[in-house]
Amino acid sequence: MRVLVTGGAGFLGSHLCDRLVAEGHDVLCVDNYYTGTKDNIAGLLGNHRFELMRHDVTFPLYVEVDRIYNLACPASPIHYQRDPVQTTKTSVHGAINMLGLAKRVRARILQASTSEVYGDPEVHPQVEEYWGKVNPIGIRSCYDEGKRAAETLFFDYWRQHSLEIKVMRIFNTYGPRMHPDDGRVVSNFIVQALRGEPITIYGDGQQTRSFCYVDDLIEGMWRLMESPADFTGPVNVGNPTENTMLELAEAVIRLVGGPSRIEHRPLPSDDPRQRRPDISLARKELDWEPTVALEDGLRETIDYFRHRLAL
Repeated sequence: MRVLVTGGAGFLGSHLCDRLVAEGHDVLCVDNYYTGTKDNIAGLLGNHRFELMRHDVTFPLYVEVDRIYNLACPASPIHYQRDPVQTTKTSVHGAINMLGLAKRVRARILQASTSEVYGDPEVHPQVEEYWGKVNPIGIRSCYDEGKRAAETLFFDYWRQHSLEIKVMRIFNTYGPRMHPDDGRVVSNFIVQALRGEPITIYGDGQQTRSFCYVDDLIEGMWRLMESPADFTGPVNVGNPTENTMLELAEAVIRLVGGPSRIEHRPLPSDDPRQRRPDISLARKELDWEPTVALEDGLRETIDYFRHRLAL
């Protein structure tokens, strides 16, 4: 098939491009390099099935494709808060433009949504039927509400234009090709440990997250795209195993070694206390669940950062 991946030079997008090219599809990777980098897709540049285009999804795109994976949007707080207006535009205008393209060429389209649509949840673990508790005017709202609006657009196009849509709510994902300065907890802890710096924990460290290794996530994304047309989602894709920030920090220190110690700092505004997916729907509809244990995934990620930072 002819497959368009927006945000294809990013962390998740580049792994998805690898998977699609390996399966023999013709892949058009679109990225404006706001957070993505050509280094992530360097191994594909000589492949005749891979094409790279610099483009911002807030502007229309006219191409002929069979599948669209809409992954374009900065996904870490440091990056999406740097230009919050552009972040909202990327989610909303980007969704409008990609849905318009899908409508024109009758392509199936997948939206990479996020667990952030649940905000600081009052339901735990989070199920897809939960509507969330989101601050609409907070510093994270550009991302949270932008993704919520994108989901609205996808389902309106589905209802109004009978478009084949797939909506995937991604929970914390980690692995090689993460940006070392993206402010995400896994990359923060690993980079700090490799440099022998204190491991920074915000708050008391008892807030929880669930960490899904990138290979598992891409498998879930592919299965969702190729699932029966009448299954639209939204569907949670993530690891249901819950870890506190203290547990994660201790695991990273143990695997890296070195002199790093834990240092506590004030908790940022609107930071959720709990985050864990209920993946019953993914198990039932996609026959999917994660298979990579946290420590195994951390070892791969640590090796990547060790080589990238030459530490």
